[in-house]
Amino acid sequence: MRELNKGRSSAAKKRPSPYSSKNIPVNERLIIALDVPGSDEAKKVVEQLDDAVVFYKLGLQLFMAEGYFDLVRWLDGRGKKIFVDLKFFDVPETVKKAVSQLQRWPAAFITVHGNDGMLKAAVSQRKKGMKILAVTALTSLDRADLQDLGFKCDVKDLVLSRAERALKLGCDGVVSSGLEAPLLRKSLGENFLVVTPGIRPVDNDEGPKTDDQKRTTDVEEAFTNGADYIVVGRPVMNAPDRRAAAAGIQERIATLFATG
Repeated sequence: MRELNKGRSSAAKKRPSPYSSKNIPVNERLIIALDVPGSDEAKKVVEQLDDAVVFYKLGLQLFMAEGYFDLVRWLDGRGKKIFVDLKFFDVPETVKKAVSQLQRWPAAFITVHGNDGMLKAAVSQRKKGMKILAVTALTSLDRADLQDLGFKCDVKDLVLSRAERALKLGCDGVVSSGLEAPLLRKSLGENFLVVTPGIRPVDNDEGPKTDDQKRTTDVEEAFTNGADYIVVGRPVMNAPDRRAAAAGIQERIATLFATG
């Protein structure tokens, strides 16, 4: 019996860690979504969060406000990393020119939400230090929503199909719910980025969800399932103490990667 237990212990030690082994600074694995009305408010949030956050996502709401690229420059000047989340979806030539325009800006991540031609166009204009991420299926959509859009398939099948095509076309990774991340890792391996939005607390007494995210995971589940980065918005932005909320998530991430 002792020898059997010894063998089990040895096997357990050899079991690979489920967590990302990519050379990513632990404090950069958290991306905060700056979903605010304008650049002035965004700057206030960044100043509140201070050294608790390095990486920020700038989406459509800020893009439609004044000062989007001034904010990009301001963030870069403070040593922050920038995720330009505009989900380019247009004819391939327009996507190509849009990504080309971004070459002069310090954008670490760029999202494209389109077909093969759009993804290929975006990849063709990628500069050094810029990662092209393909959006698989928005985390606000469930199976019924996809059926309304004409997709007669399971969400996981759609995500896997889109991810497989995106990687073949040269994309650096995908934006995917943590629920589909295990399938992506099992089917497509480790040599691409998985960025997971829709991070929510998971408590036994949480009750019904009160926002538009449907396919969600918590911090630990997202990374255990294979995410390289997580994107967090409302759990930090709506917190009474934003810096404390972000720091708490950073501590949870650091614990995972210290023990993983």
